[in-house]
Amino acid sequence: MIDWYQQWRGEVEQRRQERERRRLERPLQDRRYFGEETWGASAEHLKAETDEPCLQHLYLPLLRSEKELAAWLGIPLTRLRWFTRDQPADTVWHYVAHSVPKRSGGQRLILAPKRDLKALQRHVLHHLLNHVSVTEMAHGFVAGRSIISNAQPHVGKEIVLNFDLADFFPSITFPRVRGLFLSLGYSFSVASVLALLCTEHEREAFDHDGTRYFISVGPRHLVQGAPTSPTLANLAAARLDRRLAGLGRVQGFAYTRYADDLTFSGDEVAGAYWLLKSVPPIVREEGFVIHEGKTRLFRQSARQVVTGLVVNEQLGTPRELRRRVRAILHKAHQTGLEAQNHDGHADFRAYLQGLIGFIHEANPAQAAPLRAALAAL
Repeated sequence: MIDWYQQWRGEVEQRRQERERRRLERPLQDRRYFGEETWGASAEHLKAETDEPCLQHLYLPLLRSEKELAAWLGIPLTRLRWFTRDQPADTVWHYVAHSVPKRSGGQRLILAPKRDLKALQRHVLHHLLNHVSVTEMAHGFVAGRSIISNAQPHVGKEIVLNFDLADFFPSITFPRVRGLFLSLGYSFSVASVLALLCTEHEREAFDHDGTRYFISVGPRHLVQGAPTSPTLANLAAARLDRRLAGLGRVQGFAYTRYADDLTFSGDEVAGAYWLLKSVPPIVREEGFVIHEGKTRLFRQSARQVVTGLVVNEQLGTPRELRRRVRAILHKAHQTGLEAQNHDGHADFRAYLQGLIGFIHEANPAQAAPLRAALAAL
C-alpha cells in the first residue's frame, strides 16, 4: 500500500515539475516567436493579462489568447504565426515595396501588404480599431472629418503657425503599437501579435545560393500602405494632441492636427513666438520629431494656408486652382472639352467635376460659376 502511494506521489510530482518546466520555457518560446527585437518589454508589460472589464467598456472584441485571436480573424493559429513571425532574414515577405514622389521632393516608401495580410489588417481596423475614439483635434483619416474641418478653426485669425512631423509613421515603432493594444486591455501575448500584424521592417532583397532573402534594415514600425496605420498613428498621437491643445489654450490659440501636419492659430504675436519655443520639446517628449525646415508662421497680411486651404477671411481654395479651372473652361468653350485634356484623363469631365466639387466643399459661392460653366459645355 505504501509503495503504491509513494509511486502515485512520485508521478504527481513529475507532472508538477513538467508543468513548471513548460511554464518557465514559455518566455523563451515567445522570445523565439516574437523575435529578439520585438521581445523587449518591461516586467509590468510581461505580466499583463486580459482586462475583460476594460475591453467590455470599450466594446472591443474579447480576445484572451493567440488561439482566440486566430479564431476571431478566421484563420488557423499556425497561419497567424506565419503572418506575424519576426525574423531578421526571411525568404517570405508579406509586403510589396514601391516609392512615390513627395510634393516637397524626394521619394516616399510605400509598403503595401499583400492580399491575405491586408484582409487581416482590414478586419482589425473595422472590428477593433474603429471602435476606439481618437481625439477631437485629429482630422486626418477620421470618418466625418477632412482637410476642411481641420482648416475651419483657423479662419480669420491674425496668426497661423504650422509644424510638420518628420517620418510620422516610421517614428511609431513596434513597442509603441504593442503599448497601445496593452492600454486597451489586451494581454502581452495578444497585444504583441496584434502589433506584429500591423507593423513591419523595411527590408532589402539579398540573393544567396539561388534563394532570395529579405533582410530587415531597421526597426518594425507603422508603414505607409497598411490600412491600420493611419488609425494607429492617430491613437499613438493622442497624448501629443491633448498636450498641444492645452499648450495652445494657455495662449488663446486653437490647435488641430491632420496626420503629420500640426496647426495653431490665434491673434497674439507673443503667443505665437512662445509656441515656437514650447512645441518642439513636447513633440520630442512624445516620441516624435519636428521637421525643422517646414515650420511656418503666416500673418493675415499674407496668404494663410492650412492643409491646402486658404483661411485668411473665409475658407476657400487657393486662387491658382480656381484660375486654372476657370481658364480650362473658358478655352473649352472655344475648342471643346477634350481639346483641353492635356494630361490624358480617362474622364476629363469627371476630373473637372471633382475639382469643382472640392472648391464647393470649401466655399460654395466660389464653385457656383465654375459649375455653371462646365454644365454649359
